[in-house]
Amino acid sequence: AVFSLLATVLWTGTIAAETVKVGLPVPLTGFVAESAKEMVEGFTLYLKQSKNKLGGLDVKLIVEDTEAKPEMALTKMRKLVENDKVHLVVGYLLAFEGYAVRDYAHTKKVATFFPIVAADDVTQRQRSPYIVRMIWTSSQLNHPWGKYAAKKLGYKRVVTVGQDYAFGWETVGGFQKTFEEAGGKVIQKLWVPLDAADHGPYVSQIKRNVDAVFALLVGSHIPKFIKTYQDFGLKEKIPLIGANILTDDDVLRHMSDEAVGILTSHSYAPTVDRPENRAFVKAYQAEYGGRTPSYYAEAMYTAALWLDRALAKSGKPKDPLALIAAVKQVDLTDAPRSALKLDNYNNPIETVYIRKVVRAKGGGLTNEVIDTIPNVSQFWNTDPKK
Repeated sequence: AVFSLLATVLWTGTIAAETVKVGLPVPLTGFVAESAKEMVEGFTLYLKQSKNKLGGLDVKLIVEDTEAKPEMALTKMRKLVENDKVHLVVGYLLAFEGYAVRDYAHTKKVATFFPIVAADDVTQRQRSPYIVRMIWTSSQLNHPWGKYAAKKLGYKRVVTVGQDYAFGWETVGGFQKTFEEAGGKVIQKLWVPLDAADHGPYVSQIKRNVDAVFALLVGSHIPKFIKTYQDFGLKEKIPLIGANILTDDDVLRHMSDEAVGILTSHSYAPTVDRPENRAFVKAYQAEYGGRTPSYYAEAMYTAALWLDRALAKSGKPKDPLALIAAVKQVDLTDAPRSALKLDNYNNPIETVYIRKVVRAKGGGLTNEVIDTIPNVSQFWNTDPKK
């Protein structure tokens, strides 16, 4: 047996590679299905480029549909861990999915990576050593945005419209905190249920004597809301600004003039001027029929890159804490969106881009970067303990 093993090393230069099993649960059906599809595309694009390896290990990828339901998110987590025996889970999209699986991941000691889930408390009050977020928190990008809206845009009175669940609450909360600290005032807050079929009743309630409307809708709600905003005659009267995904590229494909001019804050835009991003956009478009990637695709591509580097460091996919320690050690300077590093709470410090929707050369819509705010922490300028 020893001779056989030695012969393998001598002839091949290495011992046969171990396989790392990766669970990828995402809501492939429901109101965010298109975004979830791009998550899978981003991750599999990286695997194609790396010859289906992470850290030199062959990858068995198991994709599961959570159906945009918290109970199904937990069911699929159990299935991946207990039946499929995955070494790590990387996925989920909605904030309530992250909250739904948090306790299970912590108790069962599952190496869990959230490239999209933004639920604040996952890396704050309910943080776990077994969970790493690879993207911003719900409030994170909106802390600099609230201050920017008050100081640079000069807005004093704002109405907020948010989706009525964790992501919407935390997003609006992040914006309101810094907007009001900078001298502004949120005079009205409206909440749109996830099952709302008609956005007219909410748009009609917006008070007109304001400087701007700050909005955060999700998935298929976004183009419906923005079209309704225009149909009610508000587009030319009250500037519409928003949080990150309000004008992400997966929804811009379904909009036209009603979206032009909207400002948002985000960690990514396909127009970000970095060689790594230009290469990523080109590769994604070549692989997926010319479509421009949204942040969902970039975030999952970057997650795969991050895990690739970490597994190369640790070489221990079966040891969750060793893998997470390796992720913490990776200084990811070459991610498409920006340089990334984790804080002490397993959450990245991000660059925030202020973006404006414009007409692209080809006639479609795109987000043009008009300002950049570097090194934004999930805690902004507040002491983490406070």
